[in-house]
Amino acid sequence: MAVGEDERSRMGFVFDTINDFKGQKKTRDMLDAKLYYWGENPTINRYEKMVYDLEGKAHPDMYTANHKIASKFFGFVVDQEVSYLLGNGVSFNKDATKKALGATFDEDIMDAARHALIGGQSFVFWNLDHIQVFAPEQFVPLYDEEDGALKAGIRFWQIDPDKPLRATLYEMDGYTNYIKPRNGEVRSLNGKLPYKLKVRYSEIDGTEIYDGENYPGFPIIPLKNGEQARSELCGRKNTVDALDLASSNMVNNVDEGNLIYWVLTNCGGMDEQDDTRFIERLKTTHVAHADGDEGAKATPQSIEAPFQGTQATIDMLTKKLYTDFQAFDASAVSAGNQTATAIKASYVPLDLKTDKFESCVTRCIKGILAVAGLDDDPTYTRNQIINKQEEAQTVLLGAEYYDDEYITRKLLTILGDADQYEDLMKRKAAEELDRTITNQPPNEPQNQPGEGMNGNGET
Repeated sequence: MAVGEDERSRMGFVFDTINDFKGQKKTRDMLDAKLYYWGENPTINRYEKMVYDLEGKAHPDMYTANHKIASKFFGFVVDQEVSYLLGNGVSFNKDATKKALGATFDEDIMDAARHALIGGQSFVFWNLDHIQVFAPEQFVPLYDEEDGALKAGIRFWQIDPDKPLRATLYEMDGYTNYIKPRNGEVRSLNGKLPYKLKVRYSEIDGTEIYDGENYPGFPIIPLKNGEQARSELCGRKNTVDALDLASSNMVNNVDEGNLIYWVLTNCGGMDEQDDTRFIERLKTTHVAHADGDEGAKATPQSIEAPFQGTQATIDMLTKKLYTDFQAFDASAVSAGNQTATAIKASYVPLDLKTDKFESCVTRCIKGILAVAGLDDDPTYTRNQIINKQEEAQTVLLGAEYYDDEYITRKLLTILGDADQYEDLMKRKAAEELDRTITNQPPNEPQNQPGEGMNGNGET
C-alpha cells in the first residue's frame, strides 16, 4: 500500500484508485444489491422481450405486454435481520460506555449492519466522540500488504455529476481532504491533519489549531458480513429474479387476455401486411368487417390467462426464498394462539443466521471500543414475536431464584418497554422511601432537663 511520496503523486493515487474502484465488478454488484433492497430489480428492468423473424434476426417485441414487477423481498429480509438483532439497541456492562459512544450509536450501528448485509461490508469511523458510517460503494479500503489489516482508506462522494468530486484519504497518522472540480485541477483543501485537533481561540488571532494527536490504531473498523464479506443476495439473486419474472408474466398474461383475438375465415388472399393492418385496426376500433354469410367472416376468440400454474410457481418460489434467506415467516405463526415453543421453533433458521452476523457486529464494536479507549463488551436483546403471557408466567414461576432487578428487566423486555427500566426503578425507590417515612412510628417525647432525674442524670 503505497500512496505516494509527494503531494502530487498522492492526489494522483487517490483519484486513480477511485476510478479503478468504480469500474470493478464488485462495486457494480454492490450498487445492484442496493437496487434490489429498494425494490428495483435491475435484472428485470434491463430485460427486453424479443421476437425473431424468418431469417433469425431479433427485434424488440413491440406488441405483447411487457410489465416489469419487482418485489422487495431482499429489502424485507435485510430489515428483518437488522431489527431482530439490533432493534432493542446494544447494551453494555457499564452505563458510561453507551454515553461515551454518542447519542445516536444505536441508530448508526443499525445503518452499518444494514449496509453490510446489502453490500457485504461497511466501515465505521470513530470520530472523537461518535461514530460515522461509510457505505461500501463510497469507501475504498486499502489493506496492508504484509499483515492484511485495514490501515488506510479513501472515502469519496459527489452529490451530482456537475458538482465537484470530494475525497478524503484516511491514514494511520491523519487524514487529508481533496477536491476535484468538474473543470479544474485537483487540490488539497487543508493538508494532512491529525484525527484529534486541539483548538484555541483569541480575539486577536481567532480560532487556531495549535496541536493534535492520533488514535492508538486505525480509527476505521470494517463490519463484514462473514469472513468473505459477501452480500446476503449472493446465491439467492436468481431465485429473486425468478419470482419477479413469474409475477411479471402473470400480469402480462392477464393483460394479453384482455385483448380479443379473431379467427379470419375465407381470407386466404391476405398477406402478412394485410394481417398486421387488420390486427392493429382491431386493437384500436375492436370492429371487423365481414362480406356476408358465405363470404369472409371474423370470429372472436378469448384466451384465459394461466393463473393457477403461475400462482403455484409464485408460491413455490416465495417459500424457497424464505428457506434460502433463513427468514422468519410470520404467516407460520399467525393462525391461532401459538405456544411459545412453537414460535421459538419458527425462529431457529433466523437464529442460526443471526448468530453468525452477531459475531461480526461484536467484532466491529470491540474494535470501536479499543480505538475509543473503552473496556466493555456488547450484548443484545433480540426482537422476537412471543407469546407474552406464557413468557411472563415462566419468569414469575422462577421468581424465587432471581433478584428483583432481573425480574423487572425481563418483564419489561417481554412487554417491549425495556427502555423504561431506569425511570421505573427511580419511581419504585421514591415510593419505597415515601412508604418508609409514612410508616415510621412518631418520636417519643423527650424529658425536660432535670425533670424526673436525680443529680446523677438517672431517672
